[in-house]
Amino acid sequence: MLRPYTDHILAPKHIISTLEHFQTQSKDLQKTIPSTSKTSNISANTNTMGFNPDKDIPSLEGKVIIVTGGNAGLGKETVTQLARHNPKEIFLAARTASKAESAIEEIKKTVPGSNVSFLQLDLSSLEAVKKAADEFKSRSDRLDILINNAGIMAVPWAKTVDGYEIQFGTCHMGHALLTRLLMPTMLKTAEQPNSDVRVINLSSEGHNMAPWNGIVYDQAELERWGTWRRYGQAKLANILHARELQRRKPSITATAIHPGVIMTDLYTSVNSTSFVMRMSTGIMKSIFMDVPHGAHNSLWAATGPKGTVRTSYYWKPVGSKSGGSFWHAQKPKLAEELWDWTEKELEGKGY
Repeated sequence: MLRPYTDHILAPKHIISTLEHFQTQSKDLQKTIPSTSKTSNISANTNTMGFNPDKDIPSLEGKVIIVTGGNAGLGKETVTQLARHNPKEIFLAARTASKAESAIEEIKKTVPGSNVSFLQLDLSSLEAVKKAADEFKSRSDRLDILINNAGIMAVPWAKTVDGYEIQFGTCHMGHALLTRLLMPTMLKTAEQPNSDVRVINLSSEGHNMAPWNGIVYDQAELERWGTWRRYGQAKLANILHARELQRRKPSITATAIHPGVIMTDLYTSVNSTSFVMRMSTGIMKSIFMDVPHGAHNSLWAATGPKGTVRTSYYWKPVGSKSGGSFWHAQKPKLAEELWDWTEKELEGKGY
């Protein structure tokens, strides 16, 4: 059974190294990050002291926001913190209505008077994404901030209903279509005085685990790669998509972020299939960030100084500029290639 959309964690390097001995799906993981590579280390970055959501997020009065996967973990915390700053409306996008409505009820208790609405969204189905975009456009004529937060991690091999590997299809293709369909609304909003339209993709330092050639477009071929490699590809795609989006749509600000190493529901999904992870829970809890601090980088990218946020396509916590992996994330041609391939795929399916 597929795990629900939620937020991103990444096990410390020593845990991942041990996992390869216990999980056949990740037996090639250590080869992903050679000791001589110029990629960033996979480690917790807890430099959150310089950002205070209460003080540093400006007034969001009049702004309309969408947060995907907003019913739990980082997404829910992101919605809660944004709601404190008086936006016109926040659309909490999630697949399961009951979970979303429960989250909205809790958020409204925490932030009385906040305007948070449910938007049903299943990112594993392009048809469902189209339906969500149409629903949003029927309810709002502007969109100031789109936070592509939802994701799945290290799940067993499967394909979406549209034929994409489940992690790539959910984390990249679903969000790419949502962004594409909402782009006319965002561009229209960007034309208005004092506008500041942003698209934030949640990626991960896990993008370092992408296959050696970066993006494997043949979805059937992806089955032979371990689940962590497939996860790495999905997260790399999030960075490349934001990078190319910023280049092609200069009137908006687009970037990707690594939230940090967070103890969220995604940890539970890995924990359920890994003896090593279960045995390491106590140690890992002392290393991981908590969810409130884990949401800081998304919040900063969505609301921090526009001129600063635009200077990088990938940020570590909080507001720490990074180029991402030397081998793939820093290659503009790969970003362009993925964009063109994605657009062709979506157009070929009638979107």
